[in-house]
Amino acid sequence: MLEVRNLHATVDGKEILRGINLTVRAGEVHAIMGPNGSGKSTFASVLAGNEKYEVTGGEVLFDGKDLLSMSIEERGRAGLFLGFQYPVEIPGVSMANFLKYALNEKRKYQGLEPLSSAEFLRMMREKAKIVEIDSKLTSRSVNEGFSGGEKKKNEIFQMAMFEPKLAILDETDSGLDIDALRIVATGVAKLKRPDNATIVITHYQRLLDYIVPDVVHVLYKGRIIYSAGKELALKLEEQGYDWLINQYEK
Repeated sequence: MLEVRNLHATVDGKEILRGINLTVRAGEVHAIMGPNGSGKSTFASVLAGNEKYEVTGGEVLFDGKDLLSMSIEERGRAGLFLGFQYPVEIPGVSMANFLKYALNEKRKYQGLEPLSSAEFLRMMREKAKIVEIDSKLTSRSVNEGFSGGEKKKNEIFQMAMFEPKLAILDETDSGLDIDALRIVATGVAKLKRPDNATIVITHYQRLLDYIVPDVVHVLYKGRIIYSAGKELALKLEEQGYDWLINQYEK
């Protein structure tokens, strides 16, 4: 589904990604961990098409297509979803209108008929149950006045509505209390299907108690320096990154 080959990227002339290689297949969950400043959020932003970052080398294939040549809108319509670390507020734009417009644009791209109002509302009710989101929030402006936990739940609610092929969750667990973490992470786990995939960027093993990864990668200085199974997250929680970084830099 996703093939990243020797990806290099800079921001403001400074190289952040220094040759990332990653393969994600349908049905898989990959966790990316690493110290602060390693390039985790940059990697997510580059995949999503953030124009702040300049790709200086390598290639990314998404379902066999050149992802880097696509606009942000094309990436979204093709099935890529980014869950933000800090979701923004959009005053004056209701959640329902935002979701209906975006969802029907995606359906148009797929050659499908737009959802009727009744179909859309029924879908919203079904998906809201997954993340236990208060139905009152969907009638408000996007994220306006939401708590941190509500914003993160809203991100997963949007993910449920859009049903992306590839979801990239950039530190979705940051700032969440235990209950909100459980709800958000359980919602993500419920959305896993054989035909989709998820990349979870996190600092904490606790998220991976709910979202069990097939592979855990450690990103350091813009490169993936180590990959292993879910047990790696437990070891990192107990021992930190020093043992791995020392081994890499020898």
